[in-house]
Amino acid sequence: MKTTIDIPDALYKKAKIRAVERGQTLKQIVLDSLIRELESSSRVGEASVSYWANRSLRPDFKIYWDSEPPVGAMDSTQMISEERDAR
Repeated sequence: MKTTIDIPDALYKKAKIRAVERGQTLKQIVLDSLIRELESSSRVGEASVSYWANRSLRPDFKIYWDSEPPVGAMDSTQMISEERDAR
């Protein structure tokens, strides 16, 4: 499939120089770069899943998270409701 894209002059020059250095066409440089980008994107997606699965709380926040709320403490929905009722 053919497509048209606008490439900034400076980037075009760098890509063209790289193609000449490697003995490739500009088309091949663009295709190789696109393939690499798409492959790395799929790996980043996999890494982000493992990041969220393996993350842990900072120790000081974990203490707060695990502690019991103070007696009489309201949750955020109660606070918002009371504020709206006061209006």
